[in-house]
Amino acid sequence: MLFSELPLANPLQRAIRAVGYEQPTPIQEKSIPSLLEGRDLLGIAQTGTGKTAAFALPILQLLLDSGKFRAPKTCRALILLPTRELAIQVEDCFKQYAQFTAISTACIFGGVSDVSQKRNLIRGVDVLVATPGRLLDLINQKAVSLKALEFFVLDEADRMLDMGFIHDIRKVVALLPQNRQNLFFSATMPDDITKLASTILRPNPVRVEVAPQSTPIERIHQELYRIDKRRKGALLKELLLAHPEMKKVLVFSRTKHGADKITRVLEKAGIKCAAIHGNKSQNRRQEALGNFKCEQIRVLVATDIAARGIDVDDVSHVFNYDLPDVPETFVHRIGRTARAGKDGIAVSFCAPDEEQDLRAIEKLTRISIPEGDKAIYEKLPPQQKETPESEMRNARGRGFPRRDNNRGNRHDNRQGGQKQESNNQGKHGNEKNRPQQNRPQNKPQNEKRPAQNGGNVQNANRGNVSNQEGHRTIGKNRPGSRARKRMREAAEAARRAQGN
Repeated sequence: MLFSELPLANPLQRAIRAVGYEQPTPIQEKSIPSLLEGRDLLGIAQTGTGKTAAFALPILQLLLDSGKFRAPKTCRALILLPTRELAIQVEDCFKQYAQFTAISTACIFGGVSDVSQKRNLIRGVDVLVATPGRLLDLINQKAVSLKALEFFVLDEADRMLDMGFIHDIRKVVALLPQNRQNLFFSATMPDDITKLASTILRPNPVRVEVAPQSTPIERIHQELYRIDKRRKGALLKELLLAHPEMKKVLVFSRTKHGADKITRVLEKAGIKCAAIHGNKSQNRRQEALGNFKCEQIRVLVATDIAARGIDVDDVSHVFNYDLPDVPETFVHRIGRTARAGKDGIAVSFCAPDEEQDLRAIEKLTRISIPEGDKAIYEKLPPQQKETPESEMRNARGRGFPRRDNNRGNRHDNRQGGQKQESNNQGKHGNEKNRPQQNRPQNKPQNEKRPAQNGGNVQNANRGNVSNQEGHRTIGKNRPGSRARKRMREAAEAARRAQGN
């Protein structure tokens, strides 16, 4: 079947030719005719299989056929997506397909000012692409209403649940009119997703499944390197330097801090790269993604926020620097390559404490990942022996509790999530290692002590140099080592006097 054989209007056919489409993908071929009939659809497909065109083209055709016109502060079609990047890319697709029509589009997402977004909604839009949080915010501000909605699309539903959007989705669904056409897309269908779909779709929806669930695209060649955590950066650097054909590389890290660390290692080696994660501003994320698309940088380092939603052509290699906790996430990561019928390569690093994650991935995908060239290990620095401190440091971020043996000398910095050592050193010595005096338990802390040699010592806590938050306190009249000696002698004399 060709696109020219589908019952689409001439403006849409013209747009399809402009973007270079000729033959529909399997999900497009199975979905578009049913959607043009007005039926609800449950689509199960891997990322990169052409889902966007599968629901965008029939929605645009039905909007043209209805002859209706949008009302102020309303939308006729709503596409709900989990991430900002994916929302922007889906809106770009709608603009391309509707470029020869009068259908309007808008995209709303968090992380940026909502002023321009509310301005775009004043006259109403035909197609609204949104993330759940910002959509509910603008609904509460009366900037947009869903009362005139005709089409509702929930894309990447399993990712929505992974990111904790289930409550927001239910709030949005409760605001939708009863008479609407629903489209539900997900790469996997666990029980939670099936229950959610049953609350959104009308009875007997069309079910389209173009590949077995959670099976990686067969065109992806996979390699595995077993390596300790400390040498992962050196291994990634050596592989990139040894293979200049790796021109467009996407590297996935487990944490934001890890992504920044990988970027610093590659920059020192002269490799152009950038990081994209939740701590980056929207403008910085868009700039990094734009530079990666136009090949101004060679490597894009990302957390799982980019596992879905990054639609970049010709990604040659995907590196799993850290294996994901959730096996399904592995499928979405490597799905960033081998798109549009091309081949791709996925390379995974596995540390000793990630073997369990590797077994879960191989069990889900039913593929035993072959190991890569072991000769590369000879170019790496020798493995260092792990210490208890380094093992605990490596375990952090993987769901293991932190062990803190010096809880009294540490302070949890809530802003940075890091531990700071309290500085208990005195002016002339280390007070942290000074033995504590044995004081009577019933003695009040602020009791006046008897004077000795004319010295009047009143506060027993004067020698405490660390405040409640673990920071060093330097007082104007803070006693030195001799004064502390006199204080101890005075305290000892007081105890002898009380004993008599």
